[in-house]
Amino acid sequence: MDVLRVDDRLTDEERMIRDTVRAFTADAVLPHVAEWFEDGTFPARELGPELGKLGLLGMHLDGYGCAGMSAVAYGVACRELEAADSGLRSFVSVQGSLAMSAIHKWGSEEQKTAWLPRMAAGEALGCFGLTEPDRGSDPGDMRTRARRDGTDWVLDGAKMWITNGSIADVAVVWAQTDEGIRGFLVPAGTPGFTTSDIHRKLSLRASVTSELVLSGVRLPADAVLPGVTGLKGPLSCLSEARYGILWGAVGAGRACYEAAVEYATTREQFGRPIGGFQLTQEKLALMEVALGQAGLTALHIGWLKDEGAVTPQQVSFGKLANVRAALDVARQARTVLGANGITLEYPVIRHMNNLESVATYEGTAEIHVLTLGKAITGLDAFR
Repeated sequence: MDVLRVDDRLTDEERMIRDTVRAFTADAVLPHVAEWFEDGTFPARELGPELGKLGLLGMHLDGYGCAGMSAVAYGVACRELEAADSGLRSFVSVQGSLAMSAIHKWGSEEQKTAWLPRMAAGEALGCFGLTEPDRGSDPGDMRTRARRDGTDWVLDGAKMWITNGSIADVAVVWAQTDEGIRGFLVPAGTPGFTTSDIHRKLSLRASVTSELVLSGVRLPADAVLPGVTGLKGPLSCLSEARYGILWGAVGAGRACYEAAVEYATTREQFGRPIGGFQLTQEKLALMEVALGQAGLTALHIGWLKDEGAVTPQQVSFGKLANVRAALDVARQARTVLGANGITLEYPVIRHMNNLESVATYEGTAEIHVLTLGKAITGLDAFR
């Protein structure tokens, strides 16, 4: 069902990664993910080491036990993970593209050695504390503060909508200081550092989402990430995560499309399969076109990233375009399945609900529109 045969452009190694991740999710995730979604649970501690054995945690990073794979290889892995569930891709993305990437890019050698090998193996989990209860799209105005007290740092504030928050062994927390925004490594169990999970979600239910509260959290001097000051630190990590999302969305859309094709060729009405009716074929054809275009966009941006030539604006283009395409595919697939499309017997409503969150996190659609608008006009409409 890949009319453009986009995967023919992958290398043998990239296709091997595709097949390996697809086989893993078929065995370890797909038989259970509907139940996890319904129950609002995610077995991170069980899946983490398995994902680590496959080299999927921080797989695009070099050294410290990381696989050092290409950007396209990482994107293909994200696509196959999200074809199972957005919560699974989000877990891998937060671990590798946010928490591990922050340490890898901006950490000291001691911090890298202490955390990255364990995180790559899935033995230690991380989270990324940037978003705040009242500061989502404007992280430069964050309220979390870090002040010096002798040689120590003392942190106060709160972070919201933090994936892996309550299960993380270390939180990368961004805070305002007199020097500008700095990143801090906050180990779980540090006095004054508490977490609480967010419940009653109707999207990304197979994912742990938490609030982080820091009340007089005292950290030693070597807890700060020494390599960066300012928004460049967290935004560089967000760009890595957004890149994974623009691939992952293709996987979520593909899973909905495949369910719709299977259903359309077996469900009969008026004496024949509904796939034989023109209106249903139009829906399927437009889904194929949308996913083909999204797949080409992801592959092109992946090639640019491997060449060291990708820009944040191009990543915004991909995230905006591909998530919108996947949402359109999911909604159309739901209409093909009719009432069956709203049950967890099929993956469509689960993916559709998840994609509503994917459209918002790591930069809302509006933020990516304005990023592109600034690139087009040279005028900043953010403020």
